[in-house]
Amino acid sequence: MTQPSATAATAASDAAPRAIDRAEVTVLLDNSIDVFLNDTDEVRRAKVPTDFPWGQRKALIAEHGFSVMVTTYDGGRTRRLLFDAGMTVHGLSHNLDVLGLRPADFECVVISHGHVDHTQGLIGVIERQMELGMDGWNVPIHLHPDAFRNRRSEMPDGTVRGMPPMDRGWLEARGVRFVESRGPTLLLGGTVLATGEIARTSDFERGFPVHKAEVDGEWQPDPELHDDQALVMNVRDKGLVVVTGCCHSGAVNTLRHAQRVTGVETVHALLGGLHLTGKLFEPIIGPTVAELKKIGPKCLLAGHCTGWKASHTLANEMPDSYLPTSVGTTLVVGA
Repeated sequence: MTQPSATAATAASDAAPRAIDRAEVTVLLDNSIDVFLNDTDEVRRAKVPTDFPWGQRKALIAEHGFSVMVTTYDGGRTRRLLFDAGMTVHGLSHNLDVLGLRPADFECVVISHGHVDHTQGLIGVIERQMELGMDGWNVPIHLHPDAFRNRRSEMPDGTVRGMPPMDRGWLEARGVRFVESRGPTLLLGGTVLATGEIARTSDFERGFPVHKAEVDGEWQPDPELHDDQALVMNVRDKGLVVVTGCCHSGAVNTLRHAQRVTGVETVHALLGGLHLTGKLFEPIIGPTVAELKKIGPKCLLAGHCTGWKASHTLANEMPDSYLPTSVGTTLVVGA
């Protein structure tokens, strides 16, 4: 499998998102929740409802999955998309209900990659829409064609972890329209860039070595996960806001790619999973953190598959940038 080239990424610079007034990223699902975290100048935490006693109210839930709502504000217009859908069928739909959100609030959906902890919640969201009396699903879902692959991880101890693909037939039977692209895609009127394939330029981010995909009926090595993509926004007087799913492309590769494609050097915020957990990835925590310090994001909310060790290293090495993430948190960048 060939790697996306740095040359191809540079040529895609005409796909840069236009500068906007404000970007907000709300964490709808992640691995952890802490209802007592404090707000900061740019981070708003979900408030504890007071209309019902504890234990009798609907509460936000966490799971091993990831989903965020991205909202852009520009020229008086507000637009929203959904990025990823979490692990379980009903986790995302539950949290949307708690937050007072509906599927119709989103212009489109973007899938970061095809793993089940980022896709399975689509089923529950569509079922919830049908419960609300809406026929079919008219929100386009943007993804890389490789996201439909059947995949598995063959671990060093011999354990095989299956990662079945989305049930495309079930989804399309309910009106889902997939928009497949290997390259960059501008969304929400050009305010958000879905990167498409990310150029691999660092010398230590080498993908997922135990990962395989079923291609033409045979299991083949698939360490690069070329369907892995991020979202990028450019906020006036602030810089780039980059949102990752699992970041199988590598955090450094992803941020360098965003800088190159947009022509903007300043990375203001990075939010999402960085895939630095477990024995296979802990060896690259050091070089990853060293490069992130050079890039210098002002705000860093790393969750999902970042892992305990990496999170603590980031907190120690980048104390002015790092903040713990939590379900219900909203990052607010801009006026």
